[in-house]
Amino acid sequence: MSTDIKYANPVQYPVPTEDEEALNLQVDWTKEEEAKAKRKLDLIIMPLLTLGFFCLQLDRGNISNAITDKFMENIHITQNEFNVGQQMLSLGIVLFEIPSNMILYRVGPGKWLTLQLFLFGIVSTFQAWQTGYSSFMATRFLLGMTESGFIPGGLWTLSTWYTRRETAKRVMFFYFGNQFGQASSKLLAYGILHMRGVGGKAGWFWLFTLMGAFTILCGFVLGFLLPDSFRNPCSTFLPGKKLFTDRELHILQTRVLLDEPAKGKKKRKIGLVAFKRTFSNWRLWLHGFITLCNNGPQRAFDTYAPSIVTGFEFGALTSNAMASVGLFLQLPVSFAFSYVSDHLLIEDSNLRGETVIAGLGCHLLGYIFNRSFATLGSNLKGVKYFGVVWTQTFGTFSHPLNITWMSLACEDSEVRALAMAMVIMGANIAGIYGAQIFRSEDKPLYLRGFTINLAVLSTALLLAIGRLIDDVIRRRRNKAVQLANESGSDGVVGEKQIVTQTIAVDRDLKLAAR
Repeated sequence: MSTDIKYANPVQYPVPTEDEEALNLQVDWTKEEEAKAKRKLDLIIMPLLTLGFFCLQLDRGNISNAITDKFMENIHITQNEFNVGQQMLSLGIVLFEIPSNMILYRVGPGKWLTLQLFLFGIVSTFQAWQTGYSSFMATRFLLGMTESGFIPGGLWTLSTWYTRRETAKRVMFFYFGNQFGQASSKLLAYGILHMRGVGGKAGWFWLFTLMGAFTILCGFVLGFLLPDSFRNPCSTFLPGKKLFTDRELHILQTRVLLDEPAKGKKKRKIGLVAFKRTFSNWRLWLHGFITLCNNGPQRAFDTYAPSIVTGFEFGALTSNAMASVGLFLQLPVSFAFSYVSDHLLIEDSNLRGETVIAGLGCHLLGYIFNRSFATLGSNLKGVKYFGVVWTQTFGTFSHPLNITWMSLACEDSEVRALAMAMVIMGANIAGIYGAQIFRSEDKPLYLRGFTINLAVLSTALLLAIGRLIDDVIRRRRNKAVQLANESGSDGVVGEKQIVTQTIAVDRDLKLAAR
């Protein structure tokens, strides 16, 4: 219905209530002005959110590099105890995900995301002083608690500044921060872990210290440059300085409202009705289960990839660098899948579902390779390493593509905020079970672990296929209704279209006014 409103005469919306924003649907700018304003938005919002995600992944993933430097032996924990600590990280995220997102919705992303960067940077730094199982468990839980809400908060922020068509590309760019963080952390670890012995400390001590300090530094960057919202376009540390001119704000906000008028009815807090609409939408649940099934195997494999490569008889520290190759390859592959998802059309619809299915299929193939190559001799360790590279290349990007696909099923900004939290909760619940997939009694081949990953990913693939069939059926039904409305005489057609548009607009207004 946004198309009808966009090109028809502006509709007179009801007077907004005290906690809602008024709508302005007048188009009074040139294409050049819009392009310039959007370019400025991209140069401010995208690098900052991506930088934050990069830091989060550095602090979350550096533990997988630490275990190649005798981390478990130094703090006297077993591999299975280490897995429990990884579960505590995911549990902390899950428990505080929705509360964190509700706080962000209320106070604004500029303040909350900046604070989070400081908090999980401090916790990450103090991981360097772990001495045993208790401190390991506590720091992992605190890291999860402080990181909770950052990813859905970033996704929700993108959805408020950009139109629906533009959001998919930006979500993938946002996830480049995650992917680049995964790859860079392993490459950086190769150098930092060589500091073992400096100051009488282990290499992993410097790994946690340096990466945590970098995150805290980046917290200052977000604090000075990340704006809150259209209503408060100022950063946390410079509250009186607008980052956009009034004209730029007018253009940026109005174009978003033209694309989705319900965004103009954003309330100051999320109400119970929004919870009901979100958690009664079965399509959103399906996207959550797809994430649940995809991210468990991926999280488990990412944690143990350097250790798996070490098992191929490569050097311990060299394995960290080698485990980054597939993650760097993932960047151009992700961009290619994102481009196809956004630009190629079938029945006038983007290939959201098709690219998710293709990504899941390639990810599944990676575990077929790993399971098949595991029993090969050491003289074929290059073949086994190929399986690791393939799995890493295709392991992550189905998740952001699934999120952009899910966003099309969200009714308004309140539902979108909760849906983003729900799907990221699914990703971190996946981390809880994924942490136990690779266990000590299964190493070094991890045949059982690879078999479990195959079964779980097959489920994700079937769910995605079912969701795509639902999309195809709905598209064809809508097209049939449109063709039916266009049949008959011109006079009848005009009358039908007017009545249909009037009813649809009235329905949208009632929905937006809830």
